[in-house]
Amino acid sequence: MSIAPPPLPERSAHDVVAFHRRELALIMPVYGRMVAAGEWRDYGISMQREVAVFAIFRHAAEHPMYRIEKRPKLALRQGMYAVIGMDGRILKRGSELPLVLQVLERKLIRAVRD
Repeated sequence: MSIAPPPLPERSAHDVVAFHRRELALIMPVYGRMVAAGEWRDYGISMQREVAVFAIFRHAAEHPMYRIEKRPKLALRQGMYAVIGMDGRILKRGSELPLVLQVLERKLIRAVRD
């Protein structure tokens, strides 16, 4: 007589971190302006247990240029939002998404001037 393995726990929507509609409403205009400027081309969204990532690509087949991360566990410490560069450096971190996205807005101003 064999003993069946215990069933895997079912994943619920509460097990993953995701961007809410209002957060995406702040991210997408910045993304759209950079696409229009010819700087960015593609994006990907990843939702995991502790982090949600909005990855920004210049070309679809390469590593992301920037990652916008949401880590709710850091909300009371460093802030739950961060913009991370291709080299892994944290460019901006904070608890308010519009303020964190300003680092990307500066990149847009530089792209339009060039």
